[in-house]
Amino acid sequence: MKTYFIGILIFLLSLNAFGQTQKKEINQQLQTWVSINTVTKFADHWGVIGDFHIRRNDFVSDPSFYFIRGGISYIPNLNISLNLGYAHMWLAPSNPDWNTFSDENRIYQQAQLNTKFGNVNILQRLRNEQRWQEKIVNDRSSGDWRFTNRIRYLMSFTFRISDKKSWPQMVLSDEILLHFGKEVIYNTFDQNRFFIGIRKNINPKWSYDFGYMNVYQQKYSGYQYDMNHTIRLFFYLNTSIRKKAPSEIENSGDE
Repeated sequence: MKTYFIGILIFLLSLNAFGQTQKKEINQQLQTWVSINTVTKFADHWGVIGDFHIRRNDFVSDPSFYFIRGGISYIPNLNISLNLGYAHMWLAPSNPDWNTFSDENRIYQQAQLNTKFGNVNILQRLRNEQRWQEKIVNDRSSGDWRFTNRIRYLMSFTFRISDKKSWPQMVLSDEILLHFGKEVIYNTFDQNRFFIGIRKNINPKWSYDFGYMNVYQQKYSGYQYDMNHTIRLFFYLNTSIRKKAPSEIENSGDE
């Protein structure tokens, strides 16, 4: 089954590549991405999640997007979580002469698995998203929306670089995003996100990761790409409204 899935993926990406007839254009950008990602347990196996993200272009000079997400999480044990929720994005215009942000409404479903192999913690996340993206024409809302379904797979590795607990842990992760819809003609491949950095616990409830993320994104034209060199700082809060200790399930972040 795994080989079958990989074969389909290669086939789709090959079709996507053959569909491009113009020379590839790559736009290099420097970004800063900051977020807070929360999980709050209200029962033994249930919790609510709430995230807020800000991403800026040209280091911090210009807006890229603002993003908020909420949902409910079923946590049968410390290794597994299942999420369902809603998110909204305000996306800044890519045209420097425009001022109108486009709205995006999003429903998502997510399954996450945390395992350990030796001294390495492995996080795998599969997320499915239904997205309604507002179309902006001549710096005004057109009243039309683009619908796509996006599938995302993340694998993340966290491991200690020292026996001293005061030292941070190293994090390596990669996520591939594919989307589908009647307007997705030349770019079934949406983007890839590679992250390398550190993860540090502040206290039993708070932690953060900090490092470099490379976001390589293909546009709907098929031949235009963004190469986003991103400084990423994500904060994580795991807490509980019950008297018992908060859940230790790891929140994987990302918009």
